[in-house]
This record gives sequence, C-alpha cells and structure tokens, in this order.
Amino acid sequence: MPPSKTRAQAADQAVFRVVDGIKQMIVSGELLPGQQLRQEQMAATLGVSRLPVREGLRQLVSDGLVTHQHNVGFAVTRLSRSEFDQIYLMRRLLETEVIRSLPPPTSSQLTEISSLAEEVERAAADLDLARMRTRNSDFHFAIFRLSPLTLVVKEIARIWTWALPYHSVYLHDQSGRERILTEHRQMVAALTDGDLDGLVALMDTHRAGAETQLNLMLQAGAIARPSAG
Repeated sequence: MPPSKTRAQAADQAVFRVVDGIKQMIVSGELLPGQQLRQEQMAATLGVSRLPVREGLRQLVSDGLVTHQHNVGFAVTRLSRSEFDQIYLMRRLLETEVIRSLPPPTSSQLTEISSLAEEVERAAADLDLARMRTRNSDFHFAIFRLSPLTLVVKEIARIWTWALPYHSVYLHDQSGRERILTEHRQMVAALTDGDLDGLVALMDTHRAGAETQLNLMLQAGAIARPSAG
C-alpha cells in the first residue's frame, strides 16, 4: 500500500477517534451544554495531535453537537428554549407519521426490540447512564426503522442528535429512569398487539415526560456550568 494512502487512512482513523471520543464524553455527561472544548486539552485526552481534533470538531459542528464562534472557539451546543421547543415539535410530527406507517413486525424484529428494551433496563440497573442513553436510542430507532419512510427516519436521527448533550442530564433522575423503562415495556406490548394508535399515544407521553424534565432543568439552570479551561 502506498505510504500516502496509509497516512490518509491513519488520519481518518484519528479523526474518527476524536469524533467518537467527544460524542462519548457528551453522552456520559462529562461534557455539558455550553462547555468550551479546548483543542489542546482534547488532543491530550484523546491521544492525538491537534489537527484531527480540529477536523473532528468541524464534523461535530456540522452534526449540530458542537458550535463554533469566531475568536471564542468550540463549545458543546447549548440550545435556547425556542430551539429546544422546536426540536420536540419536529420530533412529535415526524415520529407520529413514522409510527403510523409501521408494518406488522416479524417475530425476529419483535425479539430484537424486546432485547434492546431489556438492555436499557440492565444499563439502568448498573447506573451506566452512557450505555443506557445509547441503548435507549437503539431501542427507539429499531422501531422507527421498521417504517418504509426511510428519509423521514434519517431526519429524525438528525434531530435527535441536536438534543444529545441534554439526554444524559435527565437520566440522572431515578424517577425519570423508572418512567422510561415502564413506558418502553408498554411500547413493546402495543407494537406486539399491532396497536399503532396506542403506540403513538405512548410515544407522545414518553416524549412529553422527557421534555418536561429537561424544561425544569433549563429553568433551574441545572444544565449550565462554567466553561472548562
């Protein structure tokens, strides 16, 4: 393999490691909305040079997870109340259409979805909130991806990404975790019964519960902290 191609692959891998590493820090709550991302610090933490960190941060800006301000630098995206409300409005509209389009799931699809719900429960029992958030997303998108509306599902995934920095925050609440698990079981039951109207109603309740918790945290200033140096 030509040396130039080897170097390009190594550079791509370094950028991927940066993107994945920063996402994991956001998911775990190690990095919070509004927190500044120092390139030198990220390079040292992730074991790479500043060049892949800079490129990785640019990718995260395009994904909506990170923002960049001239003469200020990069920071984890912090949503305004209006932006937050718009995200949940778009989710409600698009997710409802996707759920109403679902065909009857196969037995193997139901088994996969049920298994993902159980993985969310195991992560919650272990208080592994990063794994819980990841498996929670896997659970929902295993349902959404049953739909033939593939472009709409891709848009939903993009919208979910915008709110990703906030997801780990409300999982710290025990009652919130218990509510999520209960509603997941109910969703599996509704899907098994072919009750799409019931599944839409459950998803509305599920989404509203998360939105309410996050709104309370926003009002209380619980999702803000000084930028890290």
